[in-house]
Amino acid sequence: MDLTAWIGAFRLRTLPLALSTILLGSFIAASQGVFNFRTFSWAILTTLFLQILSNLANDLGDSLKGTDGEGRIGPKRAVQSGRISTSAMKKAVILFAVFSLASGIRLIQVSFEDLSLLTLSIFIVGLIAIAAAINYTLGSKPYGYMGLGDIFVFLFFGIVGVFGSYFLHSLEFDLSVLLPASSIGLMSVAVLNMNNMRDIENDAKNSKKTMVVALGFERAKAYHSFLIITAFICSVIYLLLDWSSGLLLLGLLPFLLLFKNLAFVWKNDEPAALNQELKKIALGTLLFSLCFGASLIFF
Repeated sequence: MDLTAWIGAFRLRTLPLALSTILLGSFIAASQGVFNFRTFSWAILTTLFLQILSNLANDLGDSLKGTDGEGRIGPKRAVQSGRISTSAMKKAVILFAVFSLASGIRLIQVSFEDLSLLTLSIFIVGLIAIAAAINYTLGSKPYGYMGLGDIFVFLFFGIVGVFGSYFLHSLEFDLSVLLPASSIGLMSVAVLNMNNMRDIENDAKNSKKTMVVALGFERAKAYHSFLIITAFICSVIYLLLDWSSGLLLLGLLPFLLLFKNLAFVWKNDEPAALNQELKKIALGTLLFSLCFGASLIFF
């Protein structure tokens, strides 16, 4: 077994972005005195399994559809390069789907005392999350090829990840948490948007109808601006709803990195040049989760 190939297929650099959702939801819960360490631990593990599942399924799906050809700008995928066989990758997808399911069930068990309609609803959401992780590029009608990837990323990396993890800690529906959840969701969509801007030519050639392919490169820049600026506005509104100190504004400092990314996007006309910016915007999202969450606890 080529361990290096498998580690590459896991795409470890994408994991911090996924973890930022659980971190922020847990930070908000901690700021309200309802943090549960066991819930946090199992939520982290479940999210890691789901993200790796998504990465493996994406590797397999794009390879089967021929999208990972020579025209792709990003790093070579494991199946497309031949380092991992199609059959081995299919088994890995099934394995991590099982891991995600088992971890998700345990997460529900440690978060709820009794089986109820609510816990059943949470379980169904978990099943949908697993299906979404797999069907981004796999299957006869992958939603990533239909321009729906942005919506699913916003829902699962924002609303479900942040608001869901907060709810598992608190067992309360605080609708104001939807604001920072939307911020993380919009930032995550911005990461996807930049990835799709980078790959616009290859995606269009292979009939992968992403939002960027539909909008075109220039209008995708305006869309990118909308995502970052709206994320900022949602965060500010949340702080204003329960304003206690000007020091809370320290939680918004990572937006300086995101606004710098925005300036680069507007100046750049070469899709390939965006590859170096992907890590920066993903890092900015993680830093926002940490700084914003910490500001809520300490200030």
